Amino acid sequence: MISTRQGAAVFATTGLLFLAYPVFRPYEDETTFDGLRSFTTTAWITAHLAAVLGFILLPLGLQALRASRTAFLLTWFGVGLTLPYYGAEIFGLHAIGDRSVADGTTSLLSMVDTIRYNPYAATMFATGLLLIAAGTITTAAHIWRSAQPRWSAIPLAAGFTLFIPQFFTTAPFRIAHGALIAAGCAWLAVELWRHPKTT
Repeated sequence: MISTRQGAAVFATTGLLFLAYPVFRPYEDETTFDGLRSFTTTAWITAHLAAVLGFILLPLGLQALRASRTAFLLTWFGVGLTLPYYGAEIFGLHAIGDRSVADGTTSLLSMVDTIRYNPYAATMFATGLLLIAAGTITTAAHIWRSAQPRWSAIPLAAGFTLFIPQFFTTAPFRIAHGALIAAGCAWLAVELWRHPKTT
């Protein structure tokens, strides 16, 4: 079990990572050669690795909040189901982009959707994100009942509840979504730092 002060640092870092994810991610049209080329960039890898690290840190933050075991386990299993998909995004699409740029063709373009919308991968990914949403909602409910300020975990829960819908929006909305999670994490970090014994 990590301390509340450590948890404050974890939440602050988690928020920055989830903000970095949409900010640094390239937004080229991924049905074009430019989109394929964007998969080869450092920005693509950095952005998605930021999300991976954010997901890894999230359950540790919930530990510091003394969230219920149910909330922790929902989030922990959700993260486990979510991360393999990010591996495909980082390394699978990167490999497709590398080969496409080297060949100067878009012949592998159809592979992008094959990877992303494979029914097993997509189902596992969606299930993972829904479990994380359930875990953060359960955390928010716990804090609402037992700690002050009651609203402090609502932005975090809202951010993870909206994680799937934000994939279908444009860059400004995705960045705003990252900012929502960052704000939620920052609020919890402040509360943990200010009230290390009671939060």
